[in-house]
Amino acid sequence: MRSALLVLIGVLVGGVGGFAVGIGVFPYLFPPPEVNEPLVAKSDTDVVARATFIHANPADPIHYGEGSATIYADLVRLEPDFKVGPGPKFHVYLVPDADVTPETEVEATMFVDLGRLKSFSGSQNYAIPAGLDPRAFGSVVIWCEQFNVLISPARITAAES
Repeated sequence: MRSALLVLIGVLVGGVGGFAVGIGVFPYLFPPPEVNEPLVAKSDTDVVARATFIHANPADPIHYGEGSATIYADLVRLEPDFKVGPGPKFHVYLVPDADVTPETEVEATMFVDLGRLKSFSGSQNYAIPAGLDPRAFGSVVIWCEQFNVLISPARITAAES
């Protein structure tokens, strides 16, 4: 009886643990395909600002980002050179702070969630909610909602007129 109970506990712990590990490892083993969304009805004169993603913590080889973003009055576009390390539940945020670091408490700021990241690389478009001025924000940030971890910040700089 005791050995059957131990086997049952082992099966339950192993099953739950295996499932949890599988959820965490899934994005690394099966990343979504690169997205290359076209930019429709926008020109260089519509550009409000630009941003470049950086590797926020070089000591962390998993959480990195690179590439550029173009900000329009109603849209944030991650450009074709955009790339981040894979992970679960990444989102694109507009954050008021210009200097976002791994120590920044992004979830405590008045950030705006533009949506879940569509792919770990390639051009992607994210609508800015109506009535929101992107010039009021200092950064575009890739954030892991599942673990509350900064993946990559991009400081917003005003476009040259």
